[in-house]
Amino acid sequence: MTDKPFSESCVQNREPIMAVLRGLFADRSHVLEVGSGTGQHAVYFAAELTHLRWQTADVPEHHAGIRLWLAEAGLANVLPPLALDVNQTGWCSGRYDAVFSANTLHIMSWPEVEKFFGGVGKVLEAGGFLAVYGPFNYGGRYTSESNARFDAWLKARDPASGVRDFEAVDALARAQGLHLQQDIAMPANNRTLVWRMA
Repeated sequence: MTDKPFSESCVQNREPIMAVLRGLFADRSHVLEVGSGTGQHAVYFAAELTHLRWQTADVPEHHAGIRLWLAEAGLANVLPPLALDVNQTGWCSGRYDAVFSANTLHIMSWPEVEKFFGGVGKVLEAGGFLAVYGPFNYGGRYTSESNARFDAWLKARDPASGVRDFEAVDALARAQGLHLQQDIAMPANNRTLVWRMA
C-alpha cells in the first residue's frame, strides 16, 4: 500500500490561497488545476468551494498519490487526475472557466513556462480567470533573501528551473489575450497573480 504523499507547504499556504480563491472563483463552475502535486490543495479547496468541479491534473507519476487523497476525501466535485505534461498538447482540448496553478512555474524550464501559457490560452474560456501562486522577481530583482536562496537551491538541482521574472511571465500571458487583474502579496514572499481572458 502506497503512503499518501504529504507537502508541508500545502498546509502552510492553503488558507491564504483559499482567501483569494473564495472570492475569485465564487461564480466559476469548472476549474483546471495544473500541477496538482500531492492532491492536498485539490481536496482542501474543493471541500470549501462545493459549487466547483475541480479537475486535478499532473504528470502520471503523481497520479497514485493524488488518487489516495481523493479517495480519502470522498468529494463528488473533485475529478480524477488528467495526464498533463505541458510539453504534450493533449491537455489543450478541454474548456474551463478558471485555471489554477501553485508552485509550478519555478519548477518548469522557461520553454515549459511558455507552453503552459500557450495551453492556458487554448483551454480558458473568454472571461475566465488564471490564478498562479508562487515566488516572482520584479525588475530582475529578488523580493527577499529567502527567495534568492530558494532560486539558488532550484538552480543547483536543475539549472533550467528558477524563480521567474513577473514582467516576462506577464508578457507571455498578454500574448495569449490574458490581462492582469490582481497581483496579491502572500505570506513567505509569494504572490498570487490573477489574469482574465479577454
